Amino acid sequence: MNTSFKIEHRLGYRILRWVLSIALVSGILLSASQIVFDAQRVSEDLDRQAEQTMALVRDAATQAVFSIDDDLAQQVVDGLFQQQSVRLARICHPDGEPLGAHSRPLLKAPYRPLTDTIFQNERTYRIDLSRSEEPDISYGYLELRYDTGPTAASWLERATMTFGSGVARAIILSLVLYMVYHLLLTKPLLKIIHSLTQVDPSQPDDRLIDPLPGHRRDELGLWVNATNNLLVAISDSQNKHREAEERVNRLSRFDQLTGLPSREYMLGLLQSAIEETRQQGKVLAVFCFGIDDLKGINEQYGYDSGDQILQSIADRLEGSFSDGRFLKARLGSDQFVVIEKNLRDDYQATITADRLLSLFAQPIEANNQRIPVTATIGVALFPDDASELDRLLQLAEQTMTLAKTGTRNSFQFYVASVDQEMRARKKLEKDLNIALQKNQFYLVYQPQVNLETGRVIGAEALIRWQHPERGLVPPDDFIPLAELNGRIVPIGEWVLDQACRQAAEWADQGTPLRIAVNLSAVQLRQDTIVDTVLSTLVRHQIPPGRLELEVTETSVMTNLEDAIGKLQQFKREGIQIAVDDFGTGYSSLTYLKRMPVQHLKIDKQFVRDLLVNEEDTRIANTIIDLGKSLNLSVIAEGVETAEQEYYLQQRGCQLAQGYYFSKPLPAGEFQSFVAKFHGKMAESNG
Repeated sequence: MNTSFKIEHRLGYRILRWVLSIALVSGILLSASQIVFDAQRVSEDLDRQAEQTMALVRDAATQAVFSIDDDLAQQVVDGLFQQQSVRLARICHPDGEPLGAHSRPLLKAPYRPLTDTIFQNERTYRIDLSRSEEPDISYGYLELRYDTGPTAASWLERATMTFGSGVARAIILSLVLYMVYHLLLTKPLLKIIHSLTQVDPSQPDDRLIDPLPGHRRDELGLWVNATNNLLVAISDSQNKHREAEERVNRLSRFDQLTGLPSREYMLGLLQSAIEETRQQGKVLAVFCFGIDDLKGINEQYGYDSGDQILQSIADRLEGSFSDGRFLKARLGSDQFVVIEKNLRDDYQATITADRLLSLFAQPIEANNQRIPVTATIGVALFPDDASELDRLLQLAEQTMTLAKTGTRNSFQFYVASVDQEMRARKKLEKDLNIALQKNQFYLVYQPQVNLETGRVIGAEALIRWQHPERGLVPPDDFIPLAELNGRIVPIGEWVLDQACRQAAEWADQGTPLRIAVNLSAVQLRQDTIVDTVLSTLVRHQIPPGRLELEVTETSVMTNLEDAIGKLQQFKREGIQIAVDDFGTGYSSLTYLKRMPVQHLKIDKQFVRDLLVNEEDTRIANTIIDLGKSLNLSVIAEGVETAEQEYYLQQRGCQLAQGYYFSKPLPAGEFQSFVAKFHGKMAESNG
């Protein structure tokens, strides 16, 4: 082994010596040429600076000698001495008698013997002073002497940096080239290692290493010959090699961030657990859970906080599920899996699901912040739901994904309809991607009525999808899908464009109304959303005050600071902002005071049971009172009866919409409705 090391060292030393020498010589020559070029440029710049300076003060100096004004001449000279490089300046009569002069000694520096050789210690410049009316008559001259020391100091600093960086680059390049040569040598060495793995340590003479073509007389050839004489020690090398492989395999089996088993390793553990459960005739449960809106957490608190949250969840799993019945792993991104073996029945799995949810009861500390985190869990059981491990894990993941489209921070068990529903959901998502280009969307408009005047003052634009096979698809079915896959951005732009176009048509026909358009959380996160909205208003010539953007509390809280900043831009432009579905989200007065909004919309779930359900009535009254205290107008959604309309009007709710007035209508029917509605109101008032 020592002989091999010495041979390899000699070969590597020869390569490194040659590469390093050539690279250093090349780097020094290149740096020297750059330094010479820079010196020429500095010299030219010095001359150019002197010419520009003299041209700048020429008229003043001429006036001084022409007027024989000593004070003016001295002022010009003193002004020239504001430049550090000026050593002597004087304005003289033609006979050489100075009218104004000043000088200072040369800058003393240890580098001057070198730089004075290159730039001279000082440079003298002189121009004749004559008036433009009499160019042939010289009234005197202006003389400047520049000290090259300050300029030379800057040049010397750059030259040092240039030379140092050139040498450094040369060294780095030589090391890179050395590594390339090293890799070129590694290939034949790997062939040797491959031959070594075929050797039987008990009979080393049967399978000797074949000589390498082209390497019979160099170090590699000598190494092969020496190794053939030392094959008795090959078992030790193989043992060390296996130990290294075991370390690499361990790294591949565990997630580096959380320390939990990786997905691939977990599949092997799950297969063993399934076999064990099958033999015992018991039940096995797979709990797949994902953190709710980890993307939003990363955007609001930073990716470092997101990583700390994942680590904290892994720690909580290790602490709460350390029993040998449990297997834990990270599937990737925001998803984890827990496997519970030896269950008696399904009810035990329900208890475990509750325990998993309890892990998220307390906020998680990350970067000195307490961040509330929730999770959604999908549960699949062996053998009831599936008998194959891939299918079992797939069902748990599908159930979790489906559960996230509904109520989060909960668990859901797999049922047979889940798979069918997931397939239908995938098909609907595929159709959604082409619905816009196939013109399958259209808008309807629901009137917004002023309860005090009884007039229609605006309309909310609502999207509808006429599917060629499924018919009318409810917005609650396709809007969440569009938000998940990003299609909500082009769809939202289309809705905004169509709504503004329609509002412009109504205005041209004598019915100027405010148009309300919903803005999703995904749209609000787009960097270009403000420009998109403003350009749409300009394109359709809609005054900003006639557009109302409706946002939910949840969409704003996804990234609070960014969202508030964009809403403030909208408000500055005159666009009105409404908080939609108020009372169903965070409903924090602190956040509401920061949001630049003009309207609160009472969610229809509180209006629906108004005067019937005491709690809903109390919530609606609270929102109306809150709007009054903050000087915000309140819009009630879902008004369906005359009693609801009368109560809301008496409580001070300014605006309302709902089936009591009209269902959402196509554009043509909407305009007819407005005319008839206003006509009826006029008759009743008359």
